[in-house]
Amino acid sequence: MSHTLHRQGNEDNLQEDYIVFSMTAKKFNEVNSRHALKEFLRILDKYEHVNLGDMKTGGKFLVNKEQIIENVADTSIVHAVFSDRTQLKAVLKELKAADLGVSVIVSGMVKHVEEACKEAGIERHTVEYSVGIRGKLAMLPEDELLEITTMCGHGMVSQHLVRQMLIDLKGGRRTAQEAGEYLATPCVCGAFNPRRAQRLLEELAEIWCFDEV
Repeated sequence: MSHTLHRQGNEDNLQEDYIVFSMTAKKFNEVNSRHALKEFLRILDKYEHVNLGDMKTGGKFLVNKEQIIENVADTSIVHAVFSDRTQLKAVLKELKAADLGVSVIVSGMVKHVEEACKEAGIERHTVEYSVGIRGKLAMLPEDELLEITTMCGHGMVSQHLVRQMLIDLKGGRRTAQEAGEYLATPCVCGAFNPRRAQRLLEELAEIWCFDEV
């Protein structure tokens, strides 16, 4: 999924960020695919995830997850976000066994995704990479903020909101967990990882001064 390819970070914090998607192809396997896509979400929901959603209905920080599953349509793009590779491997094993007849896409560090696929007995089909950002790079926020904002691939999490969360965190008005979950709400498709955001905010709060935020 191209909108999750631009997540920035280092090898350490990206080890806590994996998105498992499913979608169908128009005029190929789309008709009546909602049943398989619902079952896909039900399988993902069995495991410890930090976000879950359907790009047509929303993520679990906006919509009740039972409603998300119930509203799945043939044209849905459904997914869940995991912060633990053990959970990712277990999900892939069950999806392989379920053989739902729909494509499964995993976004994450290639070597870790490859390892998870091998353990699940899956031979990966394709690898897609981001080639970086082009344009007026001076308009971008600091790299530390991009690690958080790029977790919403549609650009719905503002750098200014991240700065406000840092101010709230340092001022004792929110916990890091509350701030991370609040940042997940503008990401309407539900691909944002609030647990990774929590960790990044905690690290930033230690090194940023109030006049910097």
